[in-house]
Formats: sequence, C-alpha cells, structure tokens
Amino acid sequence: MDDGTAEAGHSHWVGQPHAEDEPALITAAEADAAAISTDKHPLGTPGKRFDRWSPFMIGMAGAAGVIVTVAFARLLVDARDALVLVIAALFLAIGMEPVVSWMTRHRVRRGVAVAIVFVCVLIGLAAFLAAAITPLIDQGRGLIDHAPDQLRHLEQTYPIVRSTSERLHLDEKLQQGIATDTSWMGGLLGAGKVVFGAVTSAVIVSVLTAYFSANFPTLRASVYRFFPYARRPRAILIGDAIFAKVGGYVLGNLLISLITAVVTFVWLLAFDVPFALVLSVLVAVLDLIPLVGSTLAGVIIAVVALTVSLPVSLATVGFFVFLRLVEDYLLAPKIMGRTVQVPAVVTVVAVLLGGALLGIVGALLAIPVAAAVLLLIKELLFPRLDRITDETGDTPIAST
Repeated sequence: MDDGTAEAGHSHWVGQPHAEDEPALITAAEADAAAISTDKHPLGTPGKRFDRWSPFMIGMAGAAGVIVTVAFARLLVDARDALVLVIAALFLAIGMEPVVSWMTRHRVRRGVAVAIVFVCVLIGLAAFLAAAITPLIDQGRGLIDHAPDQLRHLEQTYPIVRSTSERLHLDEKLQQGIATDTSWMGGLLGAGKVVFGAVTSAVIVSVLTAYFSANFPTLRASVYRFFPYARRPRAILIGDAIFAKVGGYVLGNLLISLITAVVTFVWLLAFDVPFALVLSVLVAVLDLIPLVGSTLAGVIIAVVALTVSLPVSLATVGFFVFLRLVEDYLLAPKIMGRTVQVPAVVTVVAVLLGGALLGIVGALLAIPVAAAVLLLIKELLFPRLDRITDETGDTPIAST
C-alpha cells in the first residue's frame, strides 16, 4: 500500500488514511493483536497511562469529585432511616460477638451459636410479653386515663404543684392531649402506624443482626483487606480493639439496664407506687441512653411516687441517686471492665451530637463510637504529631 505498512507486532500509517483503507487498518490491527497476545498475557500488556496531571484530567477529576461528593451526601440523607437500622443491627451483632465467639471456641458451629443466642433472646422476650403484656397495657392505659386525677390530687396536696400547674396550664394541656389521643380515628391510625413501623423495624434489625453475626468473620476479613498488606497487622490489632470496645459496651449496657429495671420494680412494689411494671420498663429503656436517661427516669418516677406521699417521693429520689452511683462505680466497672474509657466531657459532647444526628439511636451509639475515635487518635494521630523532626522537617530524629 502507498500510505501505510503493516508488520507483525507493529503497524503504522504515514499520512491520513482514506475510506478505502479502512479494511486494511482493521486487518493490521488484528495482526498486531495476534502478535501481542501471549500465554502469559492473553489480552496483551497494559499500555502507557494517560497523563494524570494534564489540565483536562485535573479538571475532570475535580468535577467528578464534586459530583460524587454531592451525590453521596444526597444518598446518605435520603437513606438515613435505612442506614440507622443497618448501623443498629451492626452494633447489635458486634455486641453479640463475645457470646458467639465464646461458644465457637467450645466447638459450636458459628451458625448454631448465632441460632442459640437468637432463640434464647426470643424465648426470654416471649416469656416476658406473655407474663407482662396484659399488665403493661392495663397499667399504661390507667396511667394515661388517671393522669388528670393524679395531677388534681397533687395540686390539692401540694400548693407549689398547684401554682406551677396554673402557671403552665397543665390541666388544659393534659386534657387536650388525652382527648386527641383517645379520638377514635386519630388513635386507631396513630397506633397502627406506630405498631407497624416498630414491628417492621424490629424484623429488619433482627434479620440484619443475624446475617452480620453469622458472617462476622467474613465481614471482618473483608474490612481488613482494604488496608495495604504492610499495614494490615496493625490494622487488625486496632480494629479488634475497637470491636472489643463496641461489643463490651453494647452487651454491658443491655445487662445493666436489665438489672436497673428489676431493682426499680422491686422498690416500687415495696412502697406501693402505682404502675410499677410500666415505670420499670420505662427505666430499662431510658437507662440505655447515657447520662440523661437514668436521671430522666428518676424524675418521672419521683413525680409518680409523689402521689403516694412526699416521704416516698423523697426516698425514691435518694434511691435513684444511690442507684446511679452503684451503676457508675460498681456495675459498669464490673460488667464492662476497662473496655470503654471515655472522658466525661467527650461523653456529653458525643451524646449531644449523636442525638442531634440520629436521634435516640445516635445517643445510644455515641459512647462506643467516641471510644473508637479516641483509640484511633491515640494510636495514629498523636504519635505522628509527637514525632520530633530535624530542622528541615523531613527526617524524624526522635520520638516521644
């Protein structure tokens, strides 16, 4: 051909090829493809990279980065509710891991161990609901229906309550709230939505927790594969320490909450405080929230105990103060050990931020997340910041 030549393994054309030369161009390219295909590289070896520092590539990379970041942020906002369920299930799976690992070390298959844990939890929950669902409904309905009467009793007994109620118009607000809640249509639809949403969320979290727990070793290995091989051993040590902190906190917090609820139930029964079962369940739920949960529960129960007598209410306040001290200085160190160590200031800030971002779930998970972040800062950031370098700032000459 006049304007091009083709050789095995290398082809080039001189000048601009014409339309009639297109079959020859493809034939030459096929010959080159056959030449570069070897047993070791059947699809050929990669060619020269694009110039990543060209203005075009830099602009494209910057624009793509902005688009991806905005799209990812939008995705997080839109999928917030689903992500909360996934995060809750993951933390529950990590919390179950100490029990599941203990069973697997005693020659129990992992799937069987997860099934045993779930069956035990379901049996305990079913037994509790079978024994307490009727009293819970009755006491909960009674607590709502008798709230105006209890408030009037407190107003007649204690002048300070009467003046506070008149100033805040508590009677009117309470009557309006009860009338709104007991309206047939609103109450039925509202209760249906709440029950359906709670059941759906519980089922989703349970299924995800079972999946995460059964496949936890695989998930753990997959996470560590993202680290370079040279840094993978240290990543494993730090990651396992984080899992231990999260698991110890979740499991310990659930156990402490259960103990607190049982002790509170016994106290309320001993002093004939009404609605003891409902209030004990309320304590168990609120005690899961760090810092403010047990305090809020104590205030609510002290107000209900005020309907019995002022001495009983004051004794209940003292009981919750003592219970909080026992929980912080006896139960938590014994059950959780030293797995979770977060300064008080960091705890407050973490709970506030977690509650603002993810609601109650964020407040519940704030402390283990803060503990994990503090561990990363201690092991990765502080050593790098404390490293002493020479005058050029390039070569480390000492380390504190």
